[in-house]
Amino acid sequence: MSTVLWPPIAQDGLRKKQESTAKRELEWLVEAVQDTLRSLKAGLEECATLLAPRDSGSTLVLSSQRSESLKGFVTLNGTRIVKGDVQLRLASLPPPRGQPAYRLAVSSSASAPTLVIEQLVSARTLINSCLDVVDATSWTGDASSADYISSQFRLLHENVQEAKSALIGGPDTAKSWPDDPIDKNTFDPPLPGPLSLHFYVADAGLNLVVRTLEIASDGHSGTSTPNSSYSQTYSGLSIRNRLAAALGAVQAPLHDEHDEAFTYRGQQVRVKEKVRVETQDPSLMAALAKLSALEHTVALMRRALDVVMGVEQGEDGEA
Repeated sequence: MSTVLWPPIAQDGLRKKQESTAKRELEWLVEAVQDTLRSLKAGLEECATLLAPRDSGSTLVLSSQRSESLKGFVTLNGTRIVKGDVQLRLASLPPPRGQPAYRLAVSSSASAPTLVIEQLVSARTLINSCLDVVDATSWTGDASSADYISSQFRLLHENVQEAKSALIGGPDTAKSWPDDPIDKNTFDPPLPGPLSLHFYVADAGLNLVVRTLEIASDGHSGTSTPNSSYSQTYSGLSIRNRLAAALGAVQAPLHDEHDEAFTYRGQQVRVKEKVRVETQDPSLMAALAKLSALEHTVALMRRALDVVMGVEQGEDGEA
């Protein structure tokens, strides 16, 4: 079965009618963009509110699985950790005499450095940039120009994707722990030399990795030089390790960084013990879900504009 026009229209006339129809469709779509922009602005404002400071913030419990290595809590308010109390029970970090665990608390001193989560700062900045793009598209520029609207939606799409990536986390969004050491005076008492704490966001959850460190020896793997501040021994583990070796057992690596050396605070160090805990923040989870929905909405509008404008798209959907 075929469909034909009757009476038949000359090719020139048919082309003019197609162009006229496409023009009317594009005009209608550009007008409909304003409703989409209002919806996007409301969603972005909700995301900004979820990541903004509040009166009390969110108190998140920290607890290592199947061990007593790390217990405690932190209070996340906006992009900062404003309170926190962590109890460490690590073989390579003996507690002060008379104490059952090594206790670290976020300092309440007004002069103490602020503990900021840079990924959340980045996400908030990108969301605010999205709101600026929406306002510019709605109130400035040529709102009747399809090319202008398309370029604005492309910029909006990029910012939403980057904000979403900041909450998902990954190597490209979070600094590595050797490159982002926490100021020792952020905690009370100050962090001891052989201890590293690293906070970051992954899958809309707050993660904390605690590492005890030792000076790396040249030409030796996993051993340390006699250094008063970094040289610690595994008091409880050494006997078990020697017994296992005597029985011919293969010693499993203590963690995934056991054979690597890092430059940390200007020194070559190795990681003796490593503990990672994660905790979910409902506000971060809600912000990530909303950003995913907004990303989908923007992508649909971009695709619709490209189709009506006759812009070719690649396999990844990009023009």
